[in-house]
Formats: sequence, C-alpha cells, structure tokens
Amino acid sequence: MTPAVDLAKKHGIDYQLHEYTHDPAAASFGLEAAEKLGVEVGQVFKTLVVSTDAGALAVAILPVDKTLNFKKMAKALSSNKVSSNKVLPCKKVQMADTKLVERSTGYVLGGVSPLGQKKRLPTIVDSSAEAQSTIYVSGGRRGLEIELPPTQLANILNAHFAAITDD
Repeated sequence: MTPAVDLAKKHGIDYQLHEYTHDPAAASFGLEAAEKLGVEVGQVFKTLVVSTDAGALAVAILPVDKTLNFKKMAKALSSNKVSSNKVLPCKKVQMADTKLVERSTGYVLGGVSPLGQKKRLPTIVDSSAEAQSTIYVSGGRRGLEIELPPTQLANILNAHFAAITDD
C-alpha cells in the first residue's frame, strides 16, 4: 500500500479505500475521482501545497471543484496555531514548485495525499469539510481515494479548519 494508507492504519482511523482506473487524459484528477466513484464533488477534496513568502511550505485541503484563495490561505496560516502550536507568519502564498512538492511529500502530482507525507507540513482544511460526515482525499496515488471523517483527518494532521476557497 501507500504511506497514506499505512498512516491511516497505524492511527486507527475509520477509513475506506476506493479504487478506480485513472484515465491519463482526464483534465482534473479530483473531478475524475468524483465521477468514477459516483460521489458529489463537494465531498472529494484535493491536496495542494503552497509556498509562503517566508519560504515555508504548507498544505491546503479543499473541495476539488473549488479554487484556493491565496489571501484566505495566508490569513489562515497566520491566524491559526498550525505548526507545533506556533503561528506561521506570512502575508502571501503561492503554489509551490512541482519538484519541491514531490520532494517534500513523496507523492507525484495528482496523487498527493495529505496523509503519510515525508515531512509533516502545516495544514489547513477548508471549513466546508466540517459539514460532511466523510470526505475523500487522495490515497497516495492516482486512482486511489481514502474516505474518512474530516475531524479524524484534521486530528491526525494537527490541521485546522478555515474558509480558504473563493466564494
């Protein structure tokens, strides 16, 4: 299995694995997952890695049909105790370089899981997840999703909930 699944097992998370055949021609990995699994797009979440103006990396977990709002993400990182109970000060964030994402997480794009990353990064989960009993996140490779309660995901990652998408 993947490091994401291994971590879920290790921590006793209530999860289910869902596999599907990934189509390399798919325009969006997340929308493809929702369609092939037959679930609402608002229940499937993508994992994005951002770089702060201070040079730190952080993770944003948001619905696949939404766009990350960089200002809201920077504010969430600055206002929450997201890294070892310390505030991660930043005014701006941007998408992290692809190679840096793969090197720091251990996953390839389209299969970046918030679970089992090489290095634990400060993490913000979009507040819309709190309305769901379970959400789907990447299981660590394209075509593998982990369904789990968002509170358990946040607890294992020491993540915080905040509104981080465009309205």
